[in-house]
Amino acid sequence: CSVEADTARSVARARIGWSLAVAVLLLPFGGYGLARAGALPEGSPIVLGLMAVIAGSLLLPALCEERAPFRHSSSRLIARTLTGERSVDLNEIATVWLLTTFSYGSTYRTLVVRDSHGVRLGITTERSRKKLRRAIEKADAGAARGAPGPRVSSAAREYLASASGRGLVGHTILAFLLLVVSVSLYVAVVLRLGGQ
Repeated sequence: CSVEADTARSVARARIGWSLAVAVLLLPFGGYGLARAGALPEGSPIVLGLMAVIAGSLLLPALCEERAPFRHSSSRLIARTLTGERSVDLNEIATVWLLTTFSYGSTYRTLVVRDSHGVRLGITTERSRKKLRRAIEKADAGAARGAPGPRVSSAAREYLASASGRGLVGHTILAFLLLVVSVSLYVAVVLRLGGQ
């Protein structure tokens, strides 16, 4: 019962964190409405948009990333995140995918694990990667015998096999292009709102 309650609290805190991040990204649209009503200056959506891009680029990738202190047991990864402690059940992994972000000319990779209870955790340490690799190997062995296995993206498998990221050129280019296109579209919409 305690594990179920902790899981429910963890999922609820994560939803609140994501809701706040989305609210930050929607600030320019609220600013646009207030500017149209005369409550804010006309260029306020642009200022709010620039602040939202900066805050969103820092906040969104970090919401579920593991931070010290973290603990491992035979079947769980437990770590602190921005939204509180999360505990992922390694025996019930549902999905694993690789999140690639960029900052100051460097590439950062996070393995995002979601278990069947809906708890997500971003794996960033070598120790956690090893635990996750062993859990996936165990799940794959069970899947070979007919048990349902987790969905693991090909980029996540490649990264788990070799943390150097040498085989992830295509994934990295695609992640960079997706980031550039999405930020460009967001900025274009904000500039359009600011120009009214």
